[in-house]
Amino acid sequence: MIGRTLAASVLALQLTSAPALATVRVERAAPVECKPRKGTTQLPGTEPWAQRRLDIKNVWRITRGAGVKVAVVDSGVDYQHPQIQISKFIDVTHTGYRDCVGHGTAVAGIIAGRYLAGVPFHGVAPEVQLISVKQSNSEEGEVADLVKGIKEAVDRKADVINVSVRAADHPDLKAVIQYALARDIVVVAAAGNITKEDGPPEPAYPAAYEGVLAVGSANSDGRRADSSNTATPVGVLGPGVDITAPWTGKSYMRGLEGTSFAAPYVAGVAALVRARFPKLDQQQVRQRITATADGSVGTGTGAGMVNPLLAVTASLSFDPAGAPVVAPPPPSPLPADAVAKAPRPDEHATNVALLVTVGALGVAAVAAAAASLIPLGRRRGWRAGRPAA
Repeated sequence: MIGRTLAASVLALQLTSAPALATVRVERAAPVECKPRKGTTQLPGTEPWAQRRLDIKNVWRITRGAGVKVAVVDSGVDYQHPQIQISKFIDVTHTGYRDCVGHGTAVAGIIAGRYLAGVPFHGVAPEVQLISVKQSNSEEGEVADLVKGIKEAVDRKADVINVSVRAADHPDLKAVIQYALARDIVVVAAAGNITKEDGPPEPAYPAAYEGVLAVGSANSDGRRADSSNTATPVGVLGPGVDITAPWTGKSYMRGLEGTSFAAPYVAGVAALVRARFPKLDQQQVRQRITATADGSVGTGTGAGMVNPLLAVTASLSFDPAGAPVVAPPPPSPLPADAVAKAPRPDEHATNVALLVTVGALGVAAVAAAAASLIPLGRRRGWRAGRPAA
């Protein structure tokens, strides 16, 4: 399994489409030519399933994440993409700001892709302030650069940090995660991908550290994807199969798969929660997201699929153990049968009554006319009257 061969001084960036991870080397790779896979400008006319499943536009009536800073510690971001607006660039690799993989652009777009009329794709929280922290220039990287990247994000006062990479456990990585949590930052990380050829799954870091919101990958039916790591203690699931996202070259990539693309959906929700409830600390934000998820559906699923609308609207109560749960709706002040409903009018009876009334009036009119005309006819001997002069 890749996880067993991952050296303590390196990390592997998840592949953009296949669930397996790239082979890693201990030494820094030689500079590579910056040629990410070519994307497409042709998108289907309907929204991607992930957006429909999470009902993101409905959440925008309440918040779009304005005022929240989200750091994407990844392979960089294509700042020329029309749907991505970056507020700050940080490059700890000293290889330039370009995204030579495409991975970071996709992650940033899922979190904060701006809405454009006629474009079916959009991000979760389009009004956040994006901080791009480039920690790798290829599908491989070093844990030292990852640590530097996370620290840079903390020092730039990010409110949410997304880490869509996996590494081996390392004291420096653990220390920088604790550094972020101590400064009230929500850290969202991918739980990692596995294949049957990898053997028994092993935990992925930093997702497996305590206090990190680890994200697994789900299919469109809400069930865990086969490629989602079950050894990492997952908090919630996010869409991670057949994903469409922005790509380098002002394009898009379709058919993406992996927990690295599920994590930014949850990071975007964390930004929405922080914007809606600015007084919540990072632990309370995580608790709200897990408490309002759609429910566990097996091993490696945590609390189930993330639910953005409930995360920003639900009233929470606490169970006897002190864990937050969605509070039931308040009881009605009156019982349901306290006020009797007015019966529906009987149209047939109304019509019959109307006909009877009209008939009675007609009979009365005939009787009145007869009462005045009959005596007159008797006095004339039933002869016709003279014509008027």
